[in-house]
Amino acid sequence: MKRASFMIAVLVLLPALAGAQQYEPSVGQEGKDVIWVPTPEDLVEAMLDIAKVTPNDFVMDLGSGDGRVVIAAAKRGARAVGVEYNPDMVALSRRNAEKAGVSAKATFLNADLFATDLSKATVVTMYLLPSLNLKLRPTILDLKPGIRVVSHAFNMGDWEPDQTVEKQGRTAYLWIVPAKVEGTWSWPSNPGTTQLKLTQTFQKIQGTLRAGGKVQSISDGKLDGDHIVFSCGGQEYSGRVHAKMIEGTVKTGTRQEPWSASLP
Repeated sequence: MKRASFMIAVLVLLPALAGAQQYEPSVGQEGKDVIWVPTPEDLVEAMLDIAKVTPNDFVMDLGSGDGRVVIAAAKRGARAVGVEYNPDMVALSRRNAEKAGVSAKATFLNADLFATDLSKATVVTMYLLPSLNLKLRPTILDLKPGIRVVSHAFNMGDWEPDQTVEKQGRTAYLWIVPAKVEGTWSWPSNPGTTQLKLTQTFQKIQGTLRAGGKVQSISDGKLDGDHIVFSCGGQEYSGRVHAKMIEGTVKTGTRQEPWSASLP
């Protein structure tokens, strides 16, 4: 009887002992690339707001910590993946997602963020360091145009943000990955005499338009993902970039006409 009573007592205590041993992170603890400082919940929501996260999105959070950004995105109906190097944090995140009832939408990878494929993401979030943001920047700029990138606190160097938001003295930045348009574009209908030469600095574009032997500089040129706009000679051009083709409309006063251009 004593042995049976002892076994019963052990079985009763086991869940409590397991709970007592669960990992609890501490603010400022060392990580692979950064120390862990969680993003405040109100800023998490603001970051997802400026990225316009919907149930149609695939969100990837780089350095996901305790999983709060991923869980918040999953609560909005988005599929969300956290990339975290610390396996204890990954386990904690999975428990947190289960408690929040979003395990079906929230996934956590124990992985190096610099070795992770981001190509499926429509939104990328992060709270890293300026040097790490710059290290990631080439990879991000090679993603599909239109992908939204949000960083808590730290910017991307000379790649200016498209939008910023502040909450309780903390800042988040949004960038929209621009299409690549630098080069000489020709009008398919008149390739010999109509050419658009563009140079590009991230989402900002400059250049000249040659038409009918006349060369004019463009102004107000910018990219919003794959959407391009600029003005030249009193006309307003807008269009969508599809690989080596631009198709859109040119507005002169109240009149609009289609236009297209292609790279060789």
